[in-house]
Amino acid sequence: MKPQTAAKKLGLYLPATPEEFQHGALTHEEFRALQENPPEWLSTLRREGPHPRPVVAQKLGVTITALKKNDLDNPLTTAEIKDLLADQPEWLRAARTQLAEGRTQPEETQD
Repeated sequence: MKPQTAAKKLGLYLPATPEEFQHGALTHEEFRALQENPPEWLSTLRREGPHPRPVVAQKLGVTITALKKNDLDNPLTTAEIKDLLADQPEWLRAARTQLAEGRTQPEETQD
């Protein structure tokens, strides 16, 4: 498995991973071992970041599109995400509300 694929599946920002992870292919057994018994570097990255865009969007409760529209297209650390959630800019409040409303509206049925 390519490093990019493994990083995506693990929810990691590839440039923040160790060099040997970035430049070496993983077997499926090695990948499963990382999932089942993560090394310290993996646990630290998951806990502290920096996090890739999909993880940032999920942690903020917004879409990736909302991040891009508001120039937050860069990876963020957990601390930066917590700061944004603690002191939410107007765009973040609006994007979170819009996503929440979209999830709670019943699907329209067609006859």
